[in-house]
Amino acid sequence: MLDDLKFIHNRDGQDALGIAEKKWQQLLNVFELPHIPLKVSNVVYAGMGGSALAALVAKSWPGLSLPFEVCRNYQVPAYVSRDTLFIAASYSGNTEETLSALAEAEVAGAQIFIITGGGKLKEWAETKDYPFLVLPKVVQPRFADFYNLVAIVSILDAVGITTNKLDELPGTADFLKKEVESWLPTVPIDKNPAKKLAQELAGKSLAVYGGPLMAPVAYKWKINFNESAKNVAWWNELPEFDHNELTGWTSHPVDKPYGIVEIRSNLEHARVQQRFEVGERLLSGRRPAPHVVEAQGETLLEQIVWSINFGDFVAIYLALINNQDPSPVDLVEKFKKELG
Repeated sequence: MLDDLKFIHNRDGQDALGIAEKKWQQLLNVFELPHIPLKVSNVVYAGMGGSALAALVAKSWPGLSLPFEVCRNYQVPAYVSRDTLFIAASYSGNTEETLSALAEAEVAGAQIFIITGGGKLKEWAETKDYPFLVLPKVVQPRFADFYNLVAIVSILDAVGITTNKLDELPGTADFLKKEVESWLPTVPIDKNPAKKLAQELAGKSLAVYGGPLMAPVAYKWKINFNESAKNVAWWNELPEFDHNELTGWTSHPVDKPYGIVEIRSNLEHARVQQRFEVGERLLSGRRPAPHVVEAQGETLLEQIVWSINFGDFVAIYLALINNQDPSPVDLVEKFKKELG
C-alpha cells in the first residue's frame, strides 16, 4: 500500500506528503520586522492547536532567559502587565480563545505583537497598529509550525530578548533537506524508516514520550497522530512520567493494543537519558516494547526539526494505512460550528 504511488496520490488529496517534503524551506522564510528594543520581564504567547506548537518548541530552542508561558485558553495569567511581551498567534486569525486573551492583554497594558494568516486578528493588528507577521498559506496550521517558529524567533530577535538566533536557520534547513530524502513516498518500505514505523504502529492507540528538550516534539507527534492519522494518541514527558504513568503500565496483560514511541536525544540531561533506559528495563514484559526514535543532528535545533519532520511523515503514512486523507480535520470544523 505505502509503495503504491497511485494509491498515495488518490488518498492524499491535498498533498500533505508534498508539504512535509518541503518543510525545510519554511526555515528560510524571512519576516520583515524592524529592530524594536523592548524592556520586558516576561513573555506570554497566546495560541491554540497548531498555532501553539512553535511556541512550545521555542521553550526548548532558542529558549529564553525570561519567564515564558504559553497561554492556551481564554484568559491571560494574572501577572500580565506593561512589563509583558504578549504574542497573540492564530493561523486563521479567528481563534476565539486567542482573541479573548488578546483583549485581556490589551487591558493589562502589555506590549503586543501578532502572528497570523489573516482574519480578525490581522484586522485587529492593523486597526491598533500592532506589529504583526503574516504567515504564508498552507493547508492546515499544524503544517506551518516551522513558519511559526521563524516568526517567533524573528520577534524575539527584533526586541532583543534573543540575539542572532535566525542565523542558525539556513544551515539547519540544508541539513533537513538532505534527511528528508529517505522518507519520501518514492523510497520503498524496506529502505524508508517513516513507512516502516507507520506500519508497526498501525491498528494501535499510541503513546509518545520525550524528555524536557523533546517534550514539544512528543506533543507534536501526538497532534499529528490525532489530526493527520485520525488515530487516538497521548503524550507525556520524562521525568514526570516516572512519578505516575510508569505504574499505570504494570497491570493488565502485556499484549496491550498500544504502540509506544520514545523520542530520545543525546542532548538531554544525563539522568533523563538514564531514566529512559531504566524505565524500559523495568517495564519489559509489562507493556509493548517502545519504538525508540533517536533524534538526529549535532545541534538542538537540528534534532528538533528532524524529529518533528520525521513525525510528520510517520503520521501521514499512518493516515494512508488508516484509509484517511491526512489533511482535513472535519470534526474540528464541525465542532466549531456547533459551538457557535
